[in-house]
Amino acid sequence: MSVVIDPYSGLQMVELSHIWGHGAPSMPGDDDVVMFRSVKHAQHGVMAQRLKMVMHTGTHMNTPLHLIQKGAGAANIPLDHFFGNGVILHIPKKRWDLVTAKDLATAKPDLKKGDIVVIVTDWHHKYSDSLEYFGESPGLSRKAAEWLVKQECKLVAVDTPQVDHPLATSLGPHRGGPLMSRLTAKYQQETGLDPKHEHPDWNIAHKTILTAGIPTIEQVGGDVGRLLGKRATFVATPWNWKQGDACQVRFVAMTDPSGNYRLEPGHSE
Repeated sequence: MSVVIDPYSGLQMVELSHIWGHGAPSMPGDDDVVMFRSVKHAQHGVMAQRLKMVMHTGTHMNTPLHLIQKGAGAANIPLDHFFGNGVILHIPKKRWDLVTAKDLATAKPDLKKGDIVVIVTDWHHKYSDSLEYFGESPGLSRKAAEWLVKQECKLVAVDTPQVDHPLATSLGPHRGGPLMSRLTAKYQQETGLDPKHEHPDWNIAHKTILTAGIPTIEQVGGDVGRLLGKRATFVATPWNWKQGDACQVRFVAMTDPSGNYRLEPGHSE
């Protein structure tokens, strides 16, 4: 992919979403995306596709309703959460690492209150149907999530499969898990740590963020590597779905190298 430049404004637009479609990696425990052409060009002169899927596939937005009973669905989240200024924080992490509050507080550029924040651990390079991508990824600690809430972030995006460490989810020994049957033993054997002691709370970071009414985007990708450590304006386009717990999202960053662009004044009726 490459940067797209708007000919009118000179704004540079950068893709932050993974390519989605047939064969997109799906979370362990979720059915694969099923997609087929029910109407075909060769037969009908037009094409229409049918699909069956779990909405938490590929680059997707989670709403408070995902983990919080009676939380806001996609259509109930104020539109200003989906557009605004923010930062791309480059916080490289190895497998099973935690993103801490200190990592966030010391990363550059400084986070401002009300920012959209994109956390890049470099795990987007591993996007695939693999034990490594889903089961060995880094995740946010509880205190990191609490720090983001205190900053009044409008939206939190991560380049990992999930906001939490995988051993703090049902992929490991939580709720109905482990959904990845080899994960718990592999973690214990290779780290010497007890996952229930190290990660005692189920989805604690994600629940903390969503409880505050902050939507999240998981599995950020695309050309996010072009903007590491920079500020940008972001736009995310979730569905206007009243009971939507999650949906695929096109996530784009915009920068203005000239520093001259301003939104034109509009007129309300």
